[in-house]
Amino acid sequence: MAGAGSADQPLLLRASGPDEDEESGTSQNLGSVAASVPSSSSSSSSSGNSVVLFSSLVAVCGSYAFGNAYSVFGSTLTIGAMIGAVPSGRVADLLGRRGAMWLSELFCITGWLAILFAKGTWWLDAGRLLMGCGIGLLSYVVPVYIAEITPKNVRGVYTSLNQLMIGLGKAFMFLIGSLVSWRVLALIGTLPCLLQLLGLFFIPESPRWLAKVGREKDFEAALQHLRGKNANISQEASDIKDYMEHLRRMSEDGVTELLQWKYAYPLIVGVGLMIFQQCGGLNAFVFYTSTIFEEAGFSTTVGTIAAAVVQILSTTLGVLLMDKSGRRPLLLVSAAGGCLGCVFTGLSFFLQDLDSGAVLVSSLVLVGVLVFLGSFELGMGGIPWIIMSEIFPINVKGSAGSLVNLVSWIGSWFISYTFSYLFEWSSAGTFLIYAGICAVGVIFIAKLVPETKGRTLEEIHASITNKNDHNLS
Repeated sequence: MAGAGSADQPLLLRASGPDEDEESGTSQNLGSVAASVPSSSSSSSSSGNSVVLFSSLVAVCGSYAFGNAYSVFGSTLTIGAMIGAVPSGRVADLLGRRGAMWLSELFCITGWLAILFAKGTWWLDAGRLLMGCGIGLLSYVVPVYIAEITPKNVRGVYTSLNQLMIGLGKAFMFLIGSLVSWRVLALIGTLPCLLQLLGLFFIPESPRWLAKVGREKDFEAALQHLRGKNANISQEASDIKDYMEHLRRMSEDGVTELLQWKYAYPLIVGVGLMIFQQCGGLNAFVFYTSTIFEEAGFSTTVGTIAAAVVQILSTTLGVLLMDKSGRRPLLLVSAAGGCLGCVFTGLSFFLQDLDSGAVLVSSLVLVGVLVFLGSFELGMGGIPWIIMSEIFPINVKGSAGSLVNLVSWIGSWFISYTFSYLFEWSSAGTFLIYAGICAVGVIFIAKLVPETKGRTLEEIHASITNKNDHNLS
C-alpha cells in the first residue's frame, strides 16, 4: 500500500494522474444599473466571438499545464500551490490578469526545467515547489480572466474549459507516462507553458480590470476588441464604468473590506464549495487510484484507463450542459453522484472484509471509482471555480479569491496526506466518511449556492452585495 509520501515520486501516478426579489432602497438604483447591461451576444460580431474564444484558449493552456503537473507530482506540489494561492488575488490585481498568467508560467517553466536537469532530490523538490507556486496563481487567475471577458450567455461554457483542459492534461500525461522517462515528461510539460507565454502577446487584458484601475482608453479598446470592431459597446462600457465607480465610492479592496457582513454570503458560498470539492475524497481517488484497484483485486491498468476516459467524457458533457442546465443542477447531480461513488467504493471494501466474492468486490470498486470521478468532473471539478470567479465584486475579488484559493489547496493537501493513514485504519470507513461529506455538500448546495447562469457579473454582484437574509435562486 502506498504511503503518504508516494505521491511525490517523479513518476506518473495512478489514473490521475432562487431569481432574487427586487432590492429596496439604494440597492434598487444599483440593480437597475446592473440589469441594463446588455447581452453581448446580440451585438457581438463573429470576429468578437473569435477573439473571446482565442483568449480563453490561451488562458486555459495554463490549465493544461496544471493537469500535466498535477498528474505527475502530488503533495509537494500542493504545498507550493498553497504558497502561490496566498498572494494570487493581489498579484492579479497589481499586475493584471495577463501579468499574473505570465508570472505563473515563469514559475512553472522554471520548475519543469529544474526537474528536467535535476542532479539530486533537492532539485526535484525545488522544481515541484516552483510549479506549485505557479499553479496556485493559475488556479485563481484563469477562471477570473475568462469570466471577465466573456458574454453572460456563454460565460459558463468558456470558463468550464478550464476544468476540461486540466483533465486533458492529466489524461495525456497518464497515457504517455508509461512510455517515456520522467525527464522527457518534464520536457513535454514545458510546452503548454511556452504556448501560453506566446499567446499572451496576442490577447487583450480583462476590460473590467482595466476599468478598475482607471485605464479608460485601454478598457474601451479591449472591450471593443473582444466584442468585435463593428459592435456597439457604448452601453456595456458605460454600465461597467458606472458600476466600478460605485465600488470605488464604497471602499478600497482588502481583507478588512472582505470581513464586512455584506460579503458574508458570497464568502460562505465560495469557501464552502471549495471545502466540499476537496474534502469529499477527490485526491484519494486521483492520487491513489491504482492503490484502490489493487487492494480490491481489480486490474490497475484497465481501471486507470477507464477512469481517465470517463473523466474526459464527463468533463466534456459538463461543458456542453453548463449554460443550458445551469450551475446548481450540475453541482447537485455531481455532489450526489460523488456520494454514491464513495458508498459503492466503501461497500466493496466492506464486502471484502466479509470475504465476499472477489468478482463482486472488484466490480463494485470499479463502479464506485468511475461513478465518483465521472460525477466529480461533471460539476464539482470546475463549477466551484466558475462561481468563485462570478460572485465576488471586483473591489474584493483579489482578497476573496486568494482566501478561497488557499482553502482549496489546503483541502487538497489534507486529503492527499491523510488518505493512506485512514485507509490503513479502515478501507470501508474511509470512503463512508467521504460519502458523508459529499452528502452534506448536497444540502449546502441546495440551500445556499446561487444560480448565476445568464446574468452579467454586474447583475450578480449588485444582488449579492446587498443581500442579507435571502439567497439567490
